[in-house]
Amino acid sequence: MARMRDDDLGLARLRVRAAWLFLAPTLAVLAVVAGWPLLRTIWFSFTDAELIDLENYRFIGFANYLEYYEGEWLGLLADPAWWRAVWRTVWFALVSVSIEAVLGMVVALALNARFPLRGLVRAAILIPWAIPTIVSARMWAWMLNDQFGVINHALLGLGILSEPVAWMADPDLAMWAVVIVDVWKTTPFVALLILAALQMLPADCYEAARVDGIHPVRVFFRVTLPLIRPALIVALIFRALDSLRVFDLIYVLTANAAGTQSMSVYARQQLVDFQDVGYGSAASTLLFLVIALLTLSVVLLGRLRLGGESTR
Repeated sequence: MARMRDDDLGLARLRVRAAWLFLAPTLAVLAVVAGWPLLRTIWFSFTDAELIDLENYRFIGFANYLEYYEGEWLGLLADPAWWRAVWRTVWFALVSVSIEAVLGMVVALALNARFPLRGLVRAAILIPWAIPTIVSARMWAWMLNDQFGVINHALLGLGILSEPVAWMADPDLAMWAVVIVDVWKTTPFVALLILAALQMLPADCYEAARVDGIHPVRVFFRVTLPLIRPALIVALIFRALDSLRVFDLIYVLTANAAGTQSMSVYARQQLVDFQDVGYGSAASTLLFLVIALLTLSVVLLGRLRLGGESTR
């Protein structure tokens, strides 16, 4: 018995060693491609570096983040524009991901049913997700144009609007327009993950529910939703992290408009437009910390949940 236990431990160590050997090249590339720029960005956030001359700078500590100078708080954490960008990004993430979850579930349930040309419809539904974000944003920018956009033309023809609407000029309408474009593009991604989970569900559960005469709505909430919850959570986590770092969609649609700035757009403006590498690096570092802490929290909660379930 002890010999079998030792053999199992040896096999487990061998598998772990083999896994690390396979992962080593990927980790090395990530360290060079992602690790070094990240460390350099964090370092610059503690300096007064400027884009015009990156070689000459000095260490200023946390002054880019927060500093009390002549009776006034300065720095990123005291900048109202930064906090507006944070709130705007969080609002965008909550609204867009919530809508995508509902629509993705509806689309996945529809695609999971049997109907003619189901394979063709499944392929067609992925087209918005396959289109590059910049192309999608530019296409929707033309469609939402207040003078010759097809959206205004259609709404005017239906009598919903009495005059053309400048979707990108009004900050409130512009953010909702960005949400609509994001939902159109990324709902297929959420639907694809949920559909994959639906395809793995055991058919006997539904046969038993059908025999017992249970209403389909009750079956969905009592059987389907609990079984696909892991896939749904994974999809929402990916989308939440992606939404928190949104840049290209907002920048192409509204450029540097103050009313639609996300955290990434704000950091880019400081880095490129104002050429303040230290201040922009501080904004980028805080954005990284927000996403990293969210990811770490989700991973730890997942482990605690799995550990709690395994002890029952």
